[in-house]
Amino acid sequence: MQHPVSKADAIVIAVDVGSAGVLEASDLVHQGVSAKVAVFDEAVSTADREFLRRGLPYEHRTSILIRQLHSLGINSIEEIPQTILGSEQEGEILPAWCKQQGFHTVVLVTSPDHSRRLCRILRRSLKAHSLTIIVRSSSYSDFDPDTWWKSHNGVKTATFEFEKLLVDTVEHPLN
Repeated sequence: MQHPVSKADAIVIAVDVGSAGVLEASDLVHQGVSAKVAVFDEAVSTADREFLRRGLPYEHRTSILIRQLHSLGINSIEEIPQTILGSEQEGEILPAWCKQQGFHTVVLVTSPDHSRRLCRILRRSLKAHSLTIIVRSSSYSDFDPDTWWKSHNGVKTATFEFEKLLVDTVEHPLN
């Protein structure tokens, strides 16, 4: 179930949600939640570096997301300049970036399989900040939390995310 979102200073697309996050952010912009969308600068992978080394045409994933946002009519787009390698870094970088921007309320769009662990990470990182981050699962994600066990990919995704959630719970039991 999605929590209602009224107004926010910005909508931020989490690192791993991809095009599903772009579509959800676009819907939120068109619903009047915020006119500004921000994307994290994703790390360049080994394969990406090899495309660049060979001098082949290459488009960074962040550039693709920005192009998709533009094609959906979103004009106020900002790239969060720090490169993100994972969710823990999102939890560290996002509050500091929001403070720097003067934001008080942000909607963070992620995938449904990742939302619970991301909420735990953000709860820890927001203790020292007067910032509200509303985590929103993209309805365009391939992962369906209501029927995940019916497909091989759903089981694989749920198992992988459950393992990471279990590690987070062991490392931070009082969160």
